[in-house]
Amino acid sequence: MTDLPTVALIAGPTASGKSALALALARTHRGSVINADSMQVYADLRILTARPTAEEEASVPHRLFGHVDGADAYSAARWAAEARAAIAEAHGLGRLPILVGGTGLYVRTLLDGIAPVPEIDAALRAEVRALPVADAHAQLQALDPQAAARLNPADTLRVARALEVVRGTGKPLAAWQADRLGGIADRIRLAPLILLPDRAWLGERIDRRFAIMAGTGRDEAAALLARTDLPADAPVLRAIGVPEMRALLAGEMEAEAAVAQGALASRQYAKRQYTWFRRQPPASWLRTGETETNTLQRTFERILYI
Repeated sequence: MTDLPTVALIAGPTASGKSALALALARTHRGSVINADSMQVYADLRILTARPTAEEEASVPHRLFGHVDGADAYSAARWAAEARAAIAEAHGLGRLPILVGGTGLYVRTLLDGIAPVPEIDAALRAEVRALPVADAHAQLQALDPQAAARLNPADTLRVARALEVVRGTGKPLAAWQADRLGGIADRIRLAPLILLPDRAWLGERIDRRFAIMAGTGRDEAAALLARTDLPADAPVLRAIGVPEMRALLAGEMEAEAAVAQGALASRQYAKRQYTWFRRQPPASWLRTGETETNTLQRTFERILYI
């Protein structure tokens, strides 16, 4: 044990049992549950993002869930700042902060800090993001060949980001990322547990859960899609289930097809999360394939009290 304050972290792919474990730990260890999922921050979507229920949120402190309007811009940097405040609040109240979520970028930004990239001119950003990805990658090859070699040439968002940074600042994104600011990894004792259940089990769970969410979340999706103040590129509109509900409500897709397509998108997302959490975090972070909440709690408690 160290004298540093403890922060718990429960991470892993969607539908892996993170929320149930976090709630159980919060109830038995005087915890505060802090969201680390990029879509669960939005107030507009509780059901389709599988946010905790209102009753669960009332049973123990929950922070950074549903606190952002769908029309607002949000970022990993803003989340990290808010997470630092939520962690400090929990520690000040003698509670255990329990970070829970599947957005690896958020976790990495909080722990390691963020690159101090200056704000990119809006006109330049719009110009870059209007380019076909092949043209953007060709420009990146000329200006930042290391980034061009590292990135998938078809990855529209990452190629555009690397290009707008090198064009807007004259400095490659990797150079900015080498000097990260604001990380808390050296100021806390992190107790991490990564849930990586059997992939077949996870896929079946995703299918069942999405079918329920699609059935109960139709009104929620309709209310979101009826808003006239949302930017066309608002991230909340890309939440899994929203495009499928849009097609269903517009009569462009039958309910069975919408559910199947949404479940497939959710499984594909889970696969990406699974790969990231298996490979990216330090080898010292415990990974487990366990799925039963009580067993997971006992496993986590061994980490907590090392």
